[in-house]
Amino acid sequence: MMLAAYETLGFFGRDPWWLVLLKAVFVFAFLVLTVLIAIVWERKVVAWMQLRIGPNRHGPWGLLQSLADGVKLALKEDLVVKNADKAVYILAPIVSAIPAFMAFAVIPFGPANDEVSIFGTRTPLQLTDLPIALLYILATASVGIYGIVLAGWSSGSTYPLLGGIRSSAQMISYEIAMGLAFAAVFIYSGSMSTSEIVAAQQPTWFAVLLPVSFIVYIIAMVGETNRAPFDLPEAEGELVGGFNTEYSSLKFAMFMLAEYVNMVTVSAVASTLFLGGWRAPWPISTFWAGANHGWWPMLWIIIKIQLLLFFFIWLRGTLPRLRYDQFMKLGWKILIPVSLVWLVMVASVRALRNEGYDFANVVLYVGAPLGAVLLIALVVDLMRRKPEEKPEEDGAFDPMAGGYPVPPLPGQELPPVPRRRSRAPQLQDALNGADHSEGS
Repeated sequence: MMLAAYETLGFFGRDPWWLVLLKAVFVFAFLVLTVLIAIVWERKVVAWMQLRIGPNRHGPWGLLQSLADGVKLALKEDLVVKNADKAVYILAPIVSAIPAFMAFAVIPFGPANDEVSIFGTRTPLQLTDLPIALLYILATASVGIYGIVLAGWSSGSTYPLLGGIRSSAQMISYEIAMGLAFAAVFIYSGSMSTSEIVAAQQPTWFAVLLPVSFIVYIIAMVGETNRAPFDLPEAEGELVGGFNTEYSSLKFAMFMLAEYVNMVTVSAVASTLFLGGWRAPWPISTFWAGANHGWWPMLWIIIKIQLLLFFFIWLRGTLPRLRYDQFMKLGWKILIPVSLVWLVMVASVRALRNEGYDFANVVLYVGAPLGAVLLIALVVDLMRRKPEEKPEEDGAFDPMAGGYPVPPLPGQELPPVPRRRSRAPQLQDALNGADHSEGS
């Protein structure tokens, strides 16, 4: 497997300088164009979910809305906070935006050994590849988070600082789970090269072989990109605007560009690691032999990226923002322990398969200890569970006991609200008396 990886990497590093520059320009243009499309698509899809029309003024069907937003941001006044650390304040949007573009350099748009012709030169549909390509992606993603942290710290304001601190906590919490999901892919594919990982997903995608890693990565990528319901660093209901509160004009636009480019990048990484990358989906690949050759692989990976972007939009239009304690609990108490247990199980299965054990013995040797651990954990949890405390019956619940109204706890009931006695019977008696007097 390692020999095959080095053979795949041998297809890179042979392009002339003008072709490398052309590929870099294509990657930049592809990301910017995808961001412009994603902004309009997000506003249209969310409007459709909320039974609204959405943008429909700029261009046909409002398709030029994101371009109009960019022009508007460029023409706005560029403000610099008086108490800000100006050097870091100006550098932070750049630090946030550039790594988002850099991570896309190792995403394969086609097979490395099936080269296409560009102006008469045979080349793979990928800018470059590395033996540690996924570590490169993790490193660039971490550097991009520093832009948000520096923006919050350098603004000289309280709410941006809180947003920056939240972002650093998010980075630590969810990159651990993301790295553990990557590790399972490393073990199963035997390589960290993106082109080799895609080649290893034949005939079955890793989303089927490693479903827990796929789910953990999908959750972690939403937290990594600060998107709803994990957009706590920019929670407008709590932090005004979060880390970018004191930014305007093009500096604010660079933060928005970095967020959407990161969405495209993590979607491309998910497609590469778990959804077969540039490979055609199952029904197409069975009857069309040329689906994975030539320029067609670029179409399949773009479709997968767009579907994952729709997943981002769907989450934003469906789920409310989590509380911060819920967000940290999900990362530290659920995703990381589940990823660790799953990684141990994947490593054990691969080791047993490499030793020549058949499937039944692998299930017995791995599944039985795992089932025993889960059973013991369930019993311990049941024994530690405290009995439900019954509410005190001698005293009634007073919502104003602390000087301000508080809601009742589970099991407590609000006292009945004192109401004025109904005057309907008195009014009826008065009307009856008036009728008798008129009749007499």
